Amino acid sequence: MANVLKQFRRRYIYPWLKPLYPYKLATLAGTRVSYKNHLDGGGRGFGQDFIPLLQSLGLPRQPRAFEWCAGPGFIGFSLLGHGLCETLCLADINPESESACERTIADNALSDRVSVYCSDNLRDIPKSEQWDLVVSNPPHFIDEYLGNIRAHDPDWRIHRDFFRTVAPFLKRGAVIILQENNAGSTPHTFRSMIAESG
Repeated sequence: MANVLKQFRRRYIYPWLKPLYPYKLATLAGTRVSYKNHLDGGGRGFGQDFIPLLQSLGLPRQPRAFEWCAGPGFIGFSLLGHGLCETLCLADINPESESACERTIADNALSDRVSVYCSDNLRDIPKSEQWDLVVSNPPHFIDEYLGNIRAHDPDWRIHRDFFRTVAPFLKRGAVIILQENNAGSTPHTFRSMIAESG
């Protein structure tokens, strides 16, 4: 009985309460990022590995970066704060993530440098968006974490759709770097998707 009650709370009660949780702040490279724990898919922790990677590659400052599956935008705002991009575009399917990003943009007076969209993959992003660098810590698993939009990508549908639709948004010479989890995939997992998308 206790297990049934626990599952009931997790499935029906907690999702209704999450929007009421207070925002927290994390400071990344001088930017105060608003977030809630349930919106963080790892960007505040291992997502910060993008910074030393891009610095070690000697990637010059990019005019426009995009964080796909951004959540609260930990990776993107950190890129901006570290001077790795001049302007930033963020997108996530979760309206709560969009709200968190909007708070960060307002709190740090970044409205002239950062755009955010609530979008099912790239569907609701204006065609005028053009990116030099795309980064992401997308959902990592096809067969675990059912119902958890931060972790579960059924049949790699989210990845397939991304690779199929991203090309029109890329400037010539653009770079895409995705942070994946080797417990859920290997480079081979995505090779055919990338090839099919040209």
